[in-house]
Amino acid sequence: MKSWNRPGVPALPGAGTAPRLWDTATAAKVEAKPLSTASLYVCGITPYDATHLGHAATYLAYDGLIRLWMDAGYDVRYVQNTTDVDDPLLERATATGVDWRELAAQQTDLFRGDMEALSIIPPDNYVAVTEMIEPTAEAVKLLLDRGIAYYVDTDIYFDSAAASLSSPWTLGDESRMDRATMLELSEQRGGDPERVGKRDALDPLLWRGARDGDPSWDSVLGAGRPGWHIECAVIAETHLELPITVQAGGSDLIFPHHEFSAGHAAAITGSHLALSYSHAGLVGYQGEKMSKSLGNLVLVSRLTADGVDPRAIRLALLAQHYRNDWEWTDDLLKAAQQRLTRWLGWALDADTSQDTMATALLERVRAIVADDLNFPGAVTAIDDAIESGVRATAVDVAAVDALLGIRLA
Repeated sequence: MKSWNRPGVPALPGAGTAPRLWDTATAAKVEAKPLSTASLYVCGITPYDATHLGHAATYLAYDGLIRLWMDAGYDVRYVQNTTDVDDPLLERATATGVDWRELAAQQTDLFRGDMEALSIIPPDNYVAVTEMIEPTAEAVKLLLDRGIAYYVDTDIYFDSAAASLSSPWTLGDESRMDRATMLELSEQRGGDPERVGKRDALDPLLWRGARDGDPSWDSVLGAGRPGWHIECAVIAETHLELPITVQAGGSDLIFPHHEFSAGHAAAITGSHLALSYSHAGLVGYQGEKMSKSLGNLVLVSRLTADGVDPRAIRLALLAQHYRNDWEWTDDLLKAAQQRLTRWLGWALDADTSQDTMATALLERVRAIVADDLNFPGAVTAIDDAIESGVRATAVDVAAVDALLGIRLA
């Protein structure tokens, strides 16, 4: 599936270092240093109401990680999926009277445009779940053949206990959650812990057998469609060498999605899915988490349609630490717009004769952002430099573009 146009990223003098990143699985900062190529998998949208600022904040965070890897001189491979067939998408299509395929295509196209407007570096492989039906079915069959999956009626479930005995993964390795919390989140986030016939209430669905009125595909398993977590596991192991450097997404994916994606990948390949697991905080609005189900969405496309400069939106997001939960307000946007005006004026007066040597500001920003993607600290460092009267150089302006994704020139 096509991605979106890649923004230009200036090369900077010298080189940054591999960033230290908070790893959910160990509850510690780890060096996000690749074994060879820096590889990243970020879970994509379910395309039925794109792109709200919660989405944008997540993809901006890992765009920042890619920029730091590039600045450190690493080759980068980035994969993202789009879950273009899933229950929430089908429910929205039914409620609005739109064919689910048309809805998914419309919203995915809108998402592409929003990502391009925000100067988000696109994935090397942007993969729709509907493109991976047969490989996913074959992976489920492999798990059945190995005794790590079982039928409940026409559906197929992952046997968590069997996987823990035969693979490098054990339930809880990625999420670090107790069973009571897992059961609660499973119920809230698409699981079916009460289903009769399952070997463990937490065992997730791998394959949904065909039902009347439900999209399905013929496969080695018969007619049906994949479950949620197995899709990402198969896409990741198809397009990236395991273990990948970082598996990432919003913090609401820690359990069950990332826990079981890691479990499925380990059971299929015998390898850990990732060296580290990174999660972005959730964005709220009007006192609640910003979500499609609540309908309290602030959409990137609506802001830009109202004339908001996408760079101001990006600056507003960069001013929040990616791991924190925070709330969007009009005041945050106003402050970002004022900051952008100051930065543009600073860049306009840049000393263009200094364009080959690393500057004190560049090295300071590199050091700050290498500590767990501390882009708010970098924003403050640039503010401080401007306020103190430090004249910009061409390298400083290029650094703001390359590392923060804000083009001032």
